[in-house]
Amino acid sequence: MPFAPRLSCVLCALFALHVLLAPLLLQAAPAPWYYWRSLVDGQRVCAQTSPGPGWEQDSAPHEGPGCQPRRKVLVVPMR
Repeated sequence: MPFAPRLSCVLCALFALHVLLAPLLLQAAPAPWYYWRSLVDGQRVCAQTSPGPGWEQDSAPHEGPGCQPRRKVLVVPMR
């Protein structure tokens, strides 16, 4: 059984890695959407990241997908 100590060491390392990375995964959130304007012809595009060189950010961040505003939910109290 020469492999038993190595296996337990690998399992301990994987567990430690999981414990260290779990808080980072719990804080993950989707990236906001922005309008980007072309510096060449002024065309606008909606994307989460820059389409490339020659584009500048043209709006504040949108929380909804595809540059749509977040849906408003109305809460009506019961009487």
